Amino acid sequence: MQQENGLNRRAFLKNAGMTAVLGAVGTRTAFAEEIGFVESAASGRQVYDFDEVYNRVDTDSIKWDSAIATYGEEIEVGMGIADMDFQAPQCITKALAERCEHENWGYLRRPASYVRAIVDWNSRRYGLDIDPSTVVLTTGVHPGLIAALHTFAPPGSRVLLTTPTYNGFYSDLRFTRTVASDSPMKLVNGRYSIDFEDFEQRARTANVFILCNPQNPTGNCWSPEDLTRMGEICLEHRVVLLADEIHCDFVTKGNKYTPFATLPNKEIVDNSLTFKAASKSFSLAAMKVAWYFSTNPDYLARVRANTRADLSTLGMVANLAALTEGEDWLDELLVYIDGNHDFAESYIQENIPLLDYTKAQGTYLAWLDVGQVVNRIGAKETAAKESRASGNTVTPEDIIQRWFAENARVFLNPGLSYGTGGADHMRMNLATSRRLIRKALDNMGEALAKI
Repeated sequence: MQQENGLNRRAFLKNAGMTAVLGAVGTRTAFAEEIGFVESAASGRQVYDFDEVYNRVDTDSIKWDSAIATYGEEIEVGMGIADMDFQAPQCITKALAERCEHENWGYLRRPASYVRAIVDWNSRRYGLDIDPSTVVLTTGVHPGLIAALHTFAPPGSRVLLTTPTYNGFYSDLRFTRTVASDSPMKLVNGRYSIDFEDFEQRARTANVFILCNPQNPTGNCWSPEDLTRMGEICLEHRVVLLADEIHCDFVTKGNKYTPFATLPNKEIVDNSLTFKAASKSFSLAAMKVAWYFSTNPDYLARVRANTRADLSTLGMVANLAALTEGEDWLDELLVYIDGNHDFAESYIQENIPLLDYTKAQGTYLAWLDVGQVVNRIGAKETAAKESRASGNTVTPEDIIQRWFAENARVFLNPGLSYGTGGADHMRMNLATSRRLIRKALDNMGEALAKI
């Protein structure tokens, strides 16, 4: 195992502090200190320390253990799949522990309190008025999207995507035997925008459009005008709009998330379904609970007929606790994540000239431009050579992923997996301690300085 300043990965995690310190009123994060965030002890509100490093190694974590299994024990920072490294809020752990004290795991009814928590959360935070009777529970956003694709997109039909976009959509299309129609976005000075001429051309031959709002991996928070134009085109060409808004709780300073279902044009909204979960907001992906809703009774009934949700007791308990008791934790986390974006952007601009990053408007993901690295290490030539030798497709971004893993001991996601427009990019997950982000960027900068 390689050493870094006398410390291996496990030692670094241990010395950085493996567990989060929660519950000490008056404790502040480093970023909170920087911006002058003060919380009175008299308020009774907890202040959380997200700087503490929470060790997830050897817990079968995809983000960490899969990266180590692929590239070896030398991996020091896993920055791949989109979940968070922070210890869960205490309200979730407490609710799970209390439920586990009742040692019977028979069939669970679905209490109205859970749907009410969903409705109240969206109303309180976004002014989104959801009829509780229209909320359909499912075991994840993917199963919900798949149910909708089975409903509206027969095998062989086209599904419109604005790319680069979440790579998981492509697995949904493979499962439903539908065909991706990528509409590449325009990129100007690090910021993406919809190419509406191309979008409309493709809408003429598509059955469904999957909207990602905020956009993963680019971080776009779509404006009401952009959403309305997309909705108008879909309505005109009889394209059902599926809005994946799972990252909606993560928005950076000066930006705003607009729920598609809040648009004033009722016809546009009625041509849509919205898919959400608490799994990104509270890192509950393994708990397998999500939901969708629509203002269109016909759409809702048809998709509901293709939906089967086998929900777990602990998943329901964890999500209810998060939505009813976890808001203070999330509000403080959002300040910290915003600071992580600022830190990554400034660090890269000042110290790593071969990379480029423009701060995202939303999500906790950084979309890195690695075009100079591709050219500097001959990634295209290496990818072509390995593709010929193996008979399998190897992309330059695959080569970049391996290069950073082997030379910087950092695991990133390859950009081309996010569809057309993902070339020359890598995705970095910033939902972790800033100490680990600094470690990753230090490693990457040192490695790149040698080429």
